[in-house]
Amino acid sequence: MEREREEMRRRIGDCILEEERSGRHLVERGSSLADDLERRIDREFGSGFSSQQIAVENGEGMPQTPKEIIKDPMFLEFLGLKRENAYYESDLESAIITHLQSFLLELGNGFSFVARQKRLLLEDDEFFADLVFYNRILRCFVIIEIKTRKITYEDIGRLQMYVNHYDRFEKRDDEAPTVGILLCAAKNDTVVKMTLPKDNSSIIASRYELYLPSESQLLDEVKAEIERFDE
Repeated sequence: MEREREEMRRRIGDCILEEERSGRHLVERGSSLADDLERRIDREFGSGFSSQQIAVENGEGMPQTPKEIIKDPMFLEFLGLKRENAYYESDLESAIITHLQSFLLELGNGFSFVARQKRLLLEDDEFFADLVFYNRILRCFVIIEIKTRKITYEDIGRLQMYVNHYDRFEKRDDEAPTVGILLCAAKNDTVVKMTLPKDNSSIIASRYELYLPSESQLLDEVKAEIERFDE
């Protein structure tokens, strides 16, 4: 399954890069076909299929920001959970731990597992961060909170508190700021944007999908966009 996933990403990335390198349409249209393709694929299937992110995954470039590594959406079909069923957050968390190696591969390059249900004690109040990872490329902790529903601004605020705690009490001076990921079933991008400061780079909301788009779906989107430019 992982081999099929990587082959699908590679073929989509190659298709985009081929259009970008060929330069055809660019003079006549005055804009980049590759950029338009990436925007369409990003809109339909998420950032994990952009040429920039595929290049990072293939070791052809060094990421400068967490968003260049972290996918949106994340495809979790390897968990074996059926789409029609309702799941508790603990169910999804347990499935991720069971399939930890596959989840690390989906997260991207450089991730290692640190803790599950990490206890944070703030005076007399206890809190538990669902999953904690470390990324050796970004050199930072990555905290993941799981929500099997649409996220709210309260969820964002709680994750921000966890990130702040790690920055102040766990992070070394030579490490980069902690990153928080809200792994959710749905999100309102405007709510996320308005809840966080303009210069936010520490909190990322990423949807999860329990199934992969088919290779034919992705290739059809690429071909349709190329044909539109040819008209």
